[in-house]
Amino acid sequence: MPHGAWERVITSMESFTKLVPNFLFILLRAGIVLTMLPYFSGRSFPPSFRIGMAVALSLVLAPVITFPVANGPTSLIVVREVMFGMIFGLAARFIFYAVDMAGHLMSTASGYSAAATFNPDMGPSTEISQLFNIIATLLFFATDAHHDLITVFIKSYEWLPAGTVNIGGIMEAGVYFATKIFSIALKLSAPIAIIMLITNILFGFIYKAAPQMNVYFVGQPVYIFVGLFTMLLSLPVFMHVMSGYFSSIKDEMGRVILLMKG
Repeated sequence: MPHGAWERVITSMESFTKLVPNFLFILLRAGIVLTMLPYFSGRSFPPSFRIGMAVALSLVLAPVITFPVANGPTSLIVVREVMFGMIFGLAARFIFYAVDMAGHLMSTASGYSAAATFNPDMGPSTEISQLFNIIATLLFFATDAHHDLITVFIKSYEWLPAGTVNIGGIMEAGVYFATKIFSIALKLSAPIAIIMLITNILFGFIYKAAPQMNVYFVGQPVYIFVGLFTMLLSLPVFMHVMSGYFSSIKDEMGRVILLMKG
């Protein structure tokens, strides 16, 4: 082999060696995030394909992203990267957790909680929760929120280099999104909860007026009908609110990165 060819091979090997640390740290962060992202983390999504996506994404990003690594023990840097991936995944899924919680609240208020099944993504779940989760997933892709998540994830390498994650910021971000989940769930379930409260008050007046009436057996089908009718009426509002949350998910993800930056 000519001498110039050997020099090119050596130069290529040196360039490849320099990219190995970048590739490994990008793979660590990408692998953890992909195991928690909406839809991609579901059991219906093949794990081998998820691993292939993480490796492919890391191979593409390694040569083009300047990914400085903070000084310190490698084990501590890895732990911080794992924690970053978990909080980032929680931040990406917080709307879906809120939808599932809202579905549970609506099912309990309207008498659908007895029809509970096992959801492989969320655990024990009601039919209402699964219905609203399907709608939320369709809106997630229809509003291109997955593109926003990928953009913020790539930018996170520049905003938050490996090993620079603030542990206190991680705790603050976790508390922020936990409260966000509860507030969104209450907002989504508020129409049905209010209507069912009014229905219960009306049945209380009916029971006082006619104590001989068996309110439980009469009220159960009424609860189901009123709950289903209210859900159908509030569905456009639900879709509008969810579209607004998905449109602002890029800002929410940027906020969580700023919190972890300290």
